Amino acid sequence: MSNEEQRTEVVLHWWTKAEESLASAQRELEAGANSFAVNRIYYAAFYGVSALLLEKNYSFKKHSGVRSTFHREIIKKGLLDTNFGKCYDRLFEDRQEGDYLELISFESDYVKLRLKECSELLEKLRPLIDSLK
Repeated sequence: MSNEEQRTEVVLHWWTKAEESLASAQRELEAGANSFAVNRIYYAAFYGVSALLLEKNYSFKKHSGVRSTFHREIIKKGLLDTNFGKCYDRLFEDRQEGDYLELISFESDYVKLRLKECSELLEKLRPLIDSLK
């Protein structure tokens, strides 16, 4: 398998994880597990953005690298509206709070809104990823 074929396979893998995480978030929300839903929503965005960045030959070891490169290479270059950069940041911060701060809870309406925003983000990312065409 060539490096290009291997990269394409990994891009597809990350995209599949994005879709699975979004579906998992919906199930967690329906079960009333809002903090777990927030975690899955963030990871859906993270995997989707990671797939796009890998497609563009960027790879990372930390979430902060994905976040900063997403802003620098996608948002600031106008490939996506700045609202999607703000969305990604909010999802990142929510996940941090939900996973690491005690006594944090999220209202169902808030989680529904974040789920909708993440779904829209993935819809906008998909056409930017040649491997998915």
